[in-house]
Amino acid sequence: MALSTALSGINAAQADLNVIANNISNANTTGFKGSRAQFADIFAVTGSNLNSTATGSGTRLASVAQQFAQGDVATTNNSLDMAISGNGFFVINDGTGVTYTRAGDFQKDPNSNIVTPSGAFLQVYPSNGAGGFDTSTLANLQLTAAQSNATPTSLVTMTSNLPASATVSANPFSPTDATSYQAATPVTVYDSQGGSHQGTVYYNKTATNSWDANLYVDGISAGTQALTFDVNGNLTTPANGNLVFTPVNLANGSAPLALTVNVSGTTQFGTGYSPGTITQNGFEAGSFSSIDIDSKGVVTANYSNNQSTQLGQIALANFPNLQGLRQLGNSAWAASGDSGVAVMGTAGAGQFGAIQSGALEGSNTADTTSQLVNMIQAQRDYQANAQVLSTDSTLASALFNAVSR
Repeated sequence: MALSTALSGINAAQADLNVIANNISNANTTGFKGSRAQFADIFAVTGSNLNSTATGSGTRLASVAQQFAQGDVATTNNSLDMAISGNGFFVINDGTGVTYTRAGDFQKDPNSNIVTPSGAFLQVYPSNGAGGFDTSTLANLQLTAAQSNATPTSLVTMTSNLPASATVSANPFSPTDATSYQAATPVTVYDSQGGSHQGTVYYNKTATNSWDANLYVDGISAGTQALTFDVNGNLTTPANGNLVFTPVNLANGSAPLALTVNVSGTTQFGTGYSPGTITQNGFEAGSFSSIDIDSKGVVTANYSNNQSTQLGQIALANFPNLQGLRQLGNSAWAASGDSGVAVMGTAGAGQFGAIQSGALEGSNTADTTSQLVNMIQAQRDYQANAQVLSTDSTLASALFNAVSR
């Protein structure tokens, strides 16, 4: 009896050492969660009213419980590295189904998909095109999925002050005759192919409180529009401030450039000409330059033309029973009947933690001191049970020797 009991203790201590060894070996594994061996006693069923005199039959390994405590977060210089501070798992797809991980050491594959070191695709909620995200579906995060295409300029907004004291020129307007106009405001505009062009609005006074705005693009006239001001120097015509010019054919294969110039902020005061702010809504084509990921997991791609676009929002998952998750290796887990159905969400919302870009969550067994203490205890347990085996063997030998005399 003592032999089998001690043997069960040795087996239990060996299992404990195996778990501790695995914890220590993964002290530097990103997103690793340690485990703890849990044991239960073995008690033989006895007849009625005999439990008070029955002894136990040893111990057994009841379970290897996963420990999902937060690991230390260390900053890195890689924007694709991510750590979750709080609850939640990254959702990944390895091609056979969805799995979950805390390891945020993501990288770009040859097709510009964001993947784990083992090749599983990071899942995001895709952009819905209206400034939000479609949380009803998951998609692979791909950096080249949305390039910044060229957008032609359609609206130019400019403010300035035209001098009320200016005199009407005796010469008919000509962009090559500086005496035929009193002010000029240059602006860069873009065609449908992203090519840049030099636009200029020339102002020439035609009468008291009346001006003409002449738009030229690369020396090609887009027509003339009239401006009038009241006695206080405020713009009265056009009432909405929009000057709609004739489309310009640039003869370079792009679509005719149709420009509206908003001058609602233009005034006519007694001071000299004073240009103000100038903005326009066109831009050239841009290539991908960098990526930003905020604390809510919103992934924004930045392009060389100073434009940006949201590629998606990183999906997070949590479970009613973390101990029910099935370990897969590579710091990944799969849902099971014991874990319950995944609760999906986004970082910083409800039960989910925040995402920190440019950081990694280390193993929660990185502090090996406690593991070494557990190892010493397991070693002593092993030695104690081995001593029981030795003692029982000595007693059995003594008994056999006595009987044989």
